[in-house]
Amino acid sequence: MTVYDLKPAFQNLLRPLAARLVAMGLRANQITLAALLLSFAMAAALALAPHDLWPLWLMPIVLFVRMALNALDGMMAREFGQKSLRGAYYNEIGDLLSDAALILSMAALDGLSLIAAVAFALGAMLSEYAGVLSQALRGRRRYEGPMGKSDRALFLGSYALLRATGILPPGWSDPLFFAAAALTLPTTLNRMKGERS
Repeated sequence: MTVYDLKPAFQNLLRPLAARLVAMGLRANQITLAALLLSFAMAAALALAPHDLWPLWLMPIVLFVRMALNALDGMMAREFGQKSLRGAYYNEIGDLLSDAALILSMAALDGLSLIAAVAFALGAMLSEYAGVLSQALRGRRRYEGPMGKSDRALFLGSYALLRATGILPPGWSDPLFFAAAALTLPTTLNRMKGERS
């Protein structure tokens, strides 16, 4: 199970907005770039103000908006004739950069070590590489969990909220991030299943 399984229902809700954006003359690649810039801005806010609460409160909202933008650019590309090789590169590389920026910026928080954040970021990159490699080898992008992109967003958003409310002690940060990093390993293996020649 993965949060990604909810994507079809999420897309149905966003489809009218996708049509409206296309009617306004916007392109899928512009939406992809907006998601990347939003992620970088959020990461910068957290890194520059690690002792303030507002970036933590803002994180779940930004992650939700990023997920919506990611769904929108895909629909605009597939359903409105905006699909392109350049767009595919932008989408995949943009997601990797966004994830890395958001995860690594949290290392600025008290209680979270850089090594735990790096472990999670590297695990995220490895699992996404496995998904993309499957597309290159078999023509099908793989999105299995248990720690796919949507699951990572849920984890980061929940972590930020729990830190903002004070429910989660800083000392729990490293174990949680190492656990999240560990979950990227079965995610990678799940995406590799059935890919043997």
